[in-house]
Amino acid sequence: MRASTTGRVLHDPKGGSFRFDAGAVCLDFAHTGGEGRYAVFETLHEPADLGEWLAEPPLAAVMTVPVTARELIAAKALRQAIWDAAHARAARRPLPAGAVATINRAAAAAPLVPELVPELVGELAAEETAAAWATPVRATQALSTLAREMIELLSGPLSGRIRECAGDNCPLVFVDSSRPGARRWCAMERCGNRHKLRALRARQAAGP
Repeated sequence: MRASTTGRVLHDPKGGSFRFDAGAVCLDFAHTGGEGRYAVFETLHEPADLGEWLAEPPLAAVMTVPVTARELIAAKALRQAIWDAAHARAARRPLPAGAVATINRAAAAAPLVPELVPELVGELAAEETAAAWATPVRATQALSTLAREMIELLSGPLSGRIRECAGDNCPLVFVDSSRPGARRWCAMERCGNRHKLRALRARQAAGP
């Protein structure tokens, strides 16, 4: 069952890793790989890879029906559409028609359905009541859930807070849901620290 936190650890093919919280599960999904120059970051090589990603928190959708090759293709198409739409909104450009069509098509399928776990009802305190995704759990349902979240994000109050990292040559995109709305970096430990280091070196070079 979906948890309340977002974020995943991203790995650089050249070495190193860092935790990146895109602020929404659909945006986390958009950073699982890509096309062209982003193909080196691909993590969804096989249908099972998609199943493993969906099974991890916060979505926690453990497949009860194996992911198919067709669903993997659909997942990558949705991922690219979310990526394109998010960057367009961050740049205050019109949303690409193709991306909108792909997101809408994925959202039209039946989504994941939450349910209380029967054997635990009445055994736990109200604040501890357990929930799970109703079976069968299919990848197409999980993709619909991600697409619907993206629709809500693009049409909701946080739409104007979708941003691209301010770091040099960093294309990571996120939604800033913090109260002050001042987030600039994909992660402070990555681009934030790099910016601080460059600023420090510039001040040192300028002298007293």
